[in-house]
Amino acid sequence: MRRIIVLIFVTLDGVMQAPGGPQEDTEGGFKYGGWVVPHFDERLGAIMHEQMTEPRDLLLGRKTYEIFASYWPTHESEWPGINSVTKYVVSHTGTNQLWDNTVIIKDSIVEEIRGLKQQDGPDLHVYGSSRLLQTLFRHDLVDKLWLKIFPLTLGTGKRLFGEGTIPAAFQLTHTETTPSGVIVAGYDRAGDVKTGMFGD
Repeated sequence: MRRIIVLIFVTLDGVMQAPGGPQEDTEGGFKYGGWVVPHFDERLGAIMHEQMTEPRDLLLGRKTYEIFASYWPTHESEWPGINSVTKYVVSHTGTNQLWDNTVIIKDSIVEEIRGLKQQDGPDLHVYGSSRLLQTLFRHDLVDKLWLKIFPLTLGTGKRLFGEGTIPAAFQLTHTETTPSGVIVAGYDRAGDVKTGMFGD
């Protein structure tokens, strides 16, 4: 069985939009694109390299896929093996950019993704893809979160946890703080939310 692992850069107030550059995603008038860059130190680079080179396929929304497809095919030396992995792209309209080993998921999206998880094969890594993430959270399809939490707030932008997120418990499996103050945290899905009362 394959796991879905979400690898996300996120601010303290939950914004995940356009971490890598000013023109990456300006939807909604977002003007803070590239907010990770001042905090991206050598240690964070090493962590990302380790996570990104694990055996994996990619599960992406259309916008993130097209951003990746415009850059990574000719920069494989920076992300070894990226051209040979399978890229599953969730899009109701398809995409005009095709990259090696791309599979488009257009219909019965939740059922298709559940089917992918039941297959033998490498884990499915999700980067960016804010709209796809809401579907994954709503249908309890995420097995692990690999978060990089940056020491800033933006007040606006697409959020990691948006409308429709179901109640879910997670277990912290790893934590580290980089020299620039980024908290790297790994969480595994861990059953239902439990409640209680102080003093019982």
